[in-house]
Amino acid sequence: MSSNRKQASRPLCGCIQDVADMMLSRKEQKMAAKFFEDPHRAQEVRQSDRSSDERFWLRYKEFGNTARTFCTS
Repeated sequence: MSSNRKQASRPLCGCIQDVADMMLSRKEQKMAAKFFEDPHRAQEVRQSDRSSDERFWLRYKEFGNTARTFCTS
C-alpha cells in the first residue's frame, strides 16, 4: 500500500499475500520482501549457482505468475 502505484489497493495486496502464504514459506516471503529494498540481491539470487537459490527462484517465479493470474483478473 505504500507504493506510489495507482493500482495498489487493500484487496490486491491481500490477494497477493494469500498467494504468497499458499506458495512460499515465511522464510521465502521474508527473502522476497528484501528484494524491494535491494533489487540487486534479487539479481544475485537469480544468477546464483546454489541449488537452494535456484529452487527458491523457480518457486518465486511461479508465485509471481500465480499472483498475476489470480489477483489481476
